Amino acid sequence: MKLIAARMDRIKPSPSSMATARVKELRAAGRDIVGLTSGEPDFDTPPHIVEAAYAAMKAGKTRYTVVDGTPELKRAVRDKFARENGLTFEQDEVTVGNGGKQIVFNALTCTIDDGDEVVIPAPYWVSYPDMVLLNGGRPVIVECGAQNGYKMTPAQLEAALTPRTKWVVLNSPCNPSGATYTENELIALGEVLSRHPNVWVLTDDVYEHLIYDGQKFATFAHCNPQLRERTLTINGVSKAFAMTGWRIGFAGGPKTLIKTMAKLQSQSTSNPSSVSQAAALAALTGPNDFLAGWRSEYQRRRDLVVGRLNAIDGLYCPRPAGAFYVYPSCAGFIGRRGPNGNVIGDDTDFVMHLLESREVAVIQGAAFGLSPAFRISFATSYEQLEEACNRIEAACAMLDS
Repeated sequence: MKLIAARMDRIKPSPSSMATARVKELRAAGRDIVGLTSGEPDFDTPPHIVEAAYAAMKAGKTRYTVVDGTPELKRAVRDKFARENGLTFEQDEVTVGNGGKQIVFNALTCTIDDGDEVVIPAPYWVSYPDMVLLNGGRPVIVECGAQNGYKMTPAQLEAALTPRTKWVVLNSPCNPSGATYTENELIALGEVLSRHPNVWVLTDDVYEHLIYDGQKFATFAHCNPQLRERTLTINGVSKAFAMTGWRIGFAGGPKTLIKTMAKLQSQSTSNPSSVSQAAALAALTGPNDFLAGWRSEYQRRRDLVVGRLNAIDGLYCPRPAGAFYVYPSCAGFIGRRGPNGNVIGDDTDFVMHLLESREVAVIQGAAFGLSPAFRISFATSYEQLEEACNRIEAACAMLDS
């Protein structure tokens, strides 16, 4: 009898997690790797948040909580949605989980039946399609190229919808491209979905506060109030507040879905860490004036990387409006030959060339569903990014034209 369930053959390990682990392995072996694979802020969690966690521990708040979040944290989430997004939720329309990833997983697991389809614009966060596959669904990938700013058009959405469509996934600002939908663009997508009453919308807003050039953040449910009852709005504290390891995500949506997600969580992880919830409460209710400085520094890093990469003949790097990634095309290097005689056949070959020849680690576009390209995280120091760009330029110069 086979030990491992057949459904596990549908998915693969997270490419981004594997790439980050590989960087650590190479460094431990003595390699001088400049790692640009990690999707987490390089800033420390703000002190007032850390102090709130410490105070909670000292006060004995280390026991089980309500499965999907303390009442205090849920109120803070509701206030955040109302204050920052113009969205009003009742207490039983909010859920808190062990990171935004669990919230997405809970939602898909609670709703997808075998054969249900989920529309996912590419490039996409690596976990969306695999979560769909694990639950017996079928990812419908919509390729959104650089010519459209890596964003899905209403015509593309309309063409992707079928009677089997259960969800449309929107991630704005986007990992890996940094693409950010405007209010008018979200309204246009909403007009399409208004004609398809059985389709739900999962909108992942975790990079909400990382948006540049004065652009205003917009979320789908606020732009399309007529679709509120079939929209799940997901967010968290990991990216904005440099709290990736604290593992707190949250969402607001229709109470029937939220209740079912809580039931699933009660039989999987139960409540998120009580201490992390206290920290998240401080993040959502405390000062956030530091965000402006962080955004300014991220934008400075973005401009460095975009400028340097676009100066390399054969690369094209769109300027992202949000998140902390760039997603440059390496189409100009496909078919070229390296010094060892090997031909760059795809973006995986290109990424391996960067790693082996100049010890700079990035992630191939194939992991995100749109090639030939690669993702760079600029959530690292300006000096490291300068060194990385120097190495990428040198690696590209090694390829025959």
